Amino acid sequence: MSVAQGKSKASKKKAANATKRLRLGLSIMLALLLVVGGKLFLVQGLDVGGMAEAALDNRLRPTVLPAERGSILDAGGAVLANSVIRYNITVDQSVNTKTESFKRLEKVNGKDELVTVSRDQGIAELAAALGMDTEDVRKSVTGTRTYYIVAKDLRPDVENRVSELQIPGIFSEGTSKRVYPNGSVAGGIVGFLENGTTGQAGLEQTQDEILRGTAGKRVFEIGADGLRIPVGIDELTPAQDGKDVKLTLNSDLQYFAQQAIQTQADKLSAEWGVIIVSDVKTGNLIAMADTNTPDPNDPGKVAAKDRGVRSVTAAYEPGSVEKMITAAAVIEEGKAKPLDTFVIPPSLVVDGQQFDDSFSHGTEKRTLAGILGWSMNTGTVMAGQRLSKDQRHDWLQKFGIGEAPEIGLPAEAKGILTPADQWDGRQQYTVLFGQGVSQSTLQTVRAYQSIANDGVMLQPRLIDSYISPDGTEEKVAAKPSRRVVSEQTAQQVRDILESAVTEGQIKEAAIDGYRVGAKTGTSQSPCDDGTAGFCGYTASMVGMAPMDDPRFIVEVVLQRPKGSIYGITNGPVFRSVMSQALRTYNVPPSKGTPVRLPQFAK
Repeated sequence: MSVAQGKSKASKKKAANATKRLRLGLSIMLALLLVVGGKLFLVQGLDVGGMAEAALDNRLRPTVLPAERGSILDAGGAVLANSVIRYNITVDQSVNTKTESFKRLEKVNGKDELVTVSRDQGIAELAAALGMDTEDVRKSVTGTRTYYIVAKDLRPDVENRVSELQIPGIFSEGTSKRVYPNGSVAGGIVGFLENGTTGQAGLEQTQDEILRGTAGKRVFEIGADGLRIPVGIDELTPAQDGKDVKLTLNSDLQYFAQQAIQTQADKLSAEWGVIIVSDVKTGNLIAMADTNTPDPNDPGKVAAKDRGVRSVTAAYEPGSVEKMITAAAVIEEGKAKPLDTFVIPPSLVVDGQQFDDSFSHGTEKRTLAGILGWSMNTGTVMAGQRLSKDQRHDWLQKFGIGEAPEIGLPAEAKGILTPADQWDGRQQYTVLFGQGVSQSTLQTVRAYQSIANDGVMLQPRLIDSYISPDGTEEKVAAKPSRRVVSEQTAQQVRDILESAVTEGQIKEAAIDGYRVGAKTGTSQSPCDDGTAGFCGYTASMVGMAPMDDPRFIVEVVLQRPKGSIYGITNGPVFRSVMSQALRTYNVPPSKGTPVRLPQFAK
């Protein structure tokens, strides 16, 4: 083989090896490209591990937009409670200080364009939006702190202007401030909030879900440097404000009643007192006044026991106001009429139980009207004996005793009405005149409302309607009414109550120009410490006017007033509040002649 031929073979071998190496290199490169491409497909296409989503989540900055809590309004729209949304503007100084300029989207000739904004310009714009000095703002946003409050208590429109500036490191946080412009007027009914957010008492508690609404959210995207990405995600979920709760209360009459009962309680050193004013025709509660009413702006100023609504929470023996139910029952059952005669001894003994009256008397011939007009326990027992034990129990139940009114307040008492088969030898008679049974003031008012309303009981109403943020008003449907006694029986009982004012012992309830019917009640009050016996009295007066067409029920109750019970009267307070209600609603004076049923029989 020649030298030339040898060289040719070597060259060919070298070329073949080079081709092999090239092919191997290309194969390795293709394999690497496949691995990288596959990885990119998994990450960016399939994102099996959620890495892209996690990265996006890290770039999103959410801001909670609080919902405005609904207001609580009286019947005329006067604000008893409302909220104002306010914002604090904060800064992450470590981000803002390092930012010499930033970009934001602005409208330029009707189109969105990225505009570069210097830090100095941003600070000047922020100061203008906040109404602050530029140098003061510069000091606030400069430094190394990651959280610093630049401005507090800003209106939502100011916060919105600040947010539109898109300045790096500038954030907002929403707050809600609850205010009660009428102070203690209906304070126990309205209630208050815990930590400024959650209903703690009254309607703020029971209507919390309706009042509070649903918070919104603003979300925008920031880069690794902490700067807002102008073309990134910018989403806004508006807050849904809560609904307003409109009540049946008249705040002016509520204030008047609160002043009246507080003055009476202070005068007689009573532990507490309440007044209720109810509309006969609708069941609407116009006023529910308590003594020592809390101011929801600062509820801690009064004792915890005074922060509720005793009109519905305090159950006590009602005393002689319950005699109205006994009279209605015997009349409706056909066992007696208003002018039926009862021969009443000085002291009555029945089944070994002795019953006496609050005043001394000999054997007297009294009408049923006279028994109630002079509040005689003896005569009431004699009339009530005409009913069986079960009938006595059932009539109390028909008048709502043992049934909570459920007007939307916390801890409403249902009272105590023991089953008839558990009554002892005395209780079976004492329930006829309001002892051995307990009920709230509102339960008594509800019973009298049925008599004033021709025998039809309407369930009391405190919440009139719910008003949506757009102004749509949704009336709260009244609970079903029920007939308790006939129209004729209701009229006869009203005649008895009016005669108690015109001919009986309750002349102090009379109001010039208006016909009034009323009944008083006195009962012994059990001691709070659980010891046996009684510690004072509960004194009450309940009445209706005008008797020719009853419009209002008013009840006044005092717990444990000091002094002789025979010298304590709620008449002046009853007259004052009833007169104010009649004036407030322009109820015309009575027509016709007042009823004067004879109190004694011939």
